[in-house]
Amino acid sequence: MAVLQGQPVLILKEGTQRTVGRDAQRLNIMAARVIAEAVKTTLGPRGMDKMLVDSLGDVVITNDGVTILKEMDIEHPAAKMVVEIAKTQENEVGDGTTTAVVLAGELLKKAEELLDNEIHPTIIAKGYRLAAEKAMEVLDNIAISVDPSDEETLRKIAATAITGKHAEYAINHLSSLVVQAVKKVAEQVNGKWEVDVDNIKIEKRQGGGVEDTELIDGIVIDKEVVHPGMPKRIKDAKILVLKAALEVKETETDAEIRITDPEMLQRFIEQEEKMIKDMVDAIANTGANVVFCQKGIDDLAQYYLAKAGILAVRRVKQSDIEKIAKATGAKIITDLRDLKSEDLGEAELVEEKKIGDEEMVFIRGCKNPKAVTLLVRGGTEHIVDEVERSLTDSLKVTKAAIENGKVVAGGGAPEIELALKLKEWAPSLGGREQLAAEAFASALEAIPRALAENAGLDPIDILVEIRKAHEDGNAFAGVDVFEGKVIDMKEKGVLEPLRVKKQAISSATEVAIMILRIDDVIAAKGLDKDSDKGGDDFDSGDSSDDE
Repeated sequence: MAVLQGQPVLILKEGTQRTVGRDAQRLNIMAARVIAEAVKTTLGPRGMDKMLVDSLGDVVITNDGVTILKEMDIEHPAAKMVVEIAKTQENEVGDGTTTAVVLAGELLKKAEELLDNEIHPTIIAKGYRLAAEKAMEVLDNIAISVDPSDEETLRKIAATAITGKHAEYAINHLSSLVVQAVKKVAEQVNGKWEVDVDNIKIEKRQGGGVEDTELIDGIVIDKEVVHPGMPKRIKDAKILVLKAALEVKETETDAEIRITDPEMLQRFIEQEEKMIKDMVDAIANTGANVVFCQKGIDDLAQYYLAKAGILAVRRVKQSDIEKIAKATGAKIITDLRDLKSEDLGEAELVEEKKIGDEEMVFIRGCKNPKAVTLLVRGGTEHIVDEVERSLTDSLKVTKAAIENGKVVAGGGAPEIELALKLKEWAPSLGGREQLAAEAFASALEAIPRALAENAGLDPIDILVEIRKAHEDGNAFAGVDVFEGKVIDMKEKGVLEPLRVKKQAISSATEVAIMILRIDDVIAAKGLDKDSDKGGDDFDSGDSSDDE
């Protein structure tokens, strides 16, 4: 509202509240830092878990950063921006979500100290951006090359992503399965390795222990055989993957058939039966003994298929149909008239098996599968879900290592090396940007500090020790949270893809700069004043919290 010659002029809608200048910056920084603090305790192998209960009473127990932030009911707009970087990190590289968020929170904390010293946000943003660019250079220099055929190193990379999750006690078994799965679906395109993680299906089943998780050289489908008279197990399977329905089609146009005597009705029924029998005969004549159909299978077709000794599964999901074709080498058939025996896929065994309390169909022993399945087992639903999350992270991380061929040490080693190099480089900037670059370097130390704190170690002692090791020329020195000592992380086998670190630093820098540059928050009045649940974390008494 403005006042002109004593008359109030309404510019914004009634109820709209506005925060300007330093207040807006402080509130946004506080909201982002609260988010970072929430996930900070989950960082590293000794990180704690969070239990999240939604409005329906469903429980999620996890220490996966992005899962925590997705499940939290976040109201504050600046806090939502921080959640976005975690989602981007998850989609791009799979791991390092907590690192990205903690880093963003620390960058904003350091920026607030600079703002208090009357340094303009634009100067801070410029210094941060220059420091991030320099950090990328330093990371490239300290990166270690990895050969995609070096399974031992890939296993260490996969294990680093799993460490700290519920699956840790079966870590050797799981990391080995991850590497096998990724190598099976990896393909060389124009001399470069490419891995499509979507070709690795993760199927979950409660029961057994985490160590019972297995890799199937083929696909597992959460369906059962369609007819009780069909065989439940077929060796040397010839597999037809069908996208059409095995039933008599209805006519496209409206048609009326007049039947005037019982013989005509009989002939009509016989003709329908013949059409279905012809379809089944066409399948049987190619030598197919297993059918996976995306659409329906008529009762009569089921009977004829069972009579021909063919195992059939219906209403298979589109994504599963594609994976079956990739795994078995089958061609997806849309019209039975085009069917030839060379269109069939092959597998050593197709069987229906009871896992837990439900039937599943296993396609095993495919010769050169370009799609495989990880069948995840665990004692409870929460454990199975958390193992699935850690396997997903591990698969994406291994993919990144194979595609990029570069890794860095873990345990806070790259962050300390970056901090050291950036502090040496910052004076060359001159001007106030130098202060921002030095603040950026200090912010990076939040990662090893959090790792030490979460393991119950003294963060100051650990940081001093790591800095000394790096100054002495050991760029791979990091904190071993299990022994409580500073050791060479490369020798210990704690490795992370270079892409994970680069993505975390660039996205944390971008979100910090974006939040810093906001000096005016105009928040519309909420639709429902009583719907103020869940926003308590960020309740600052200011209007910018109202959506």
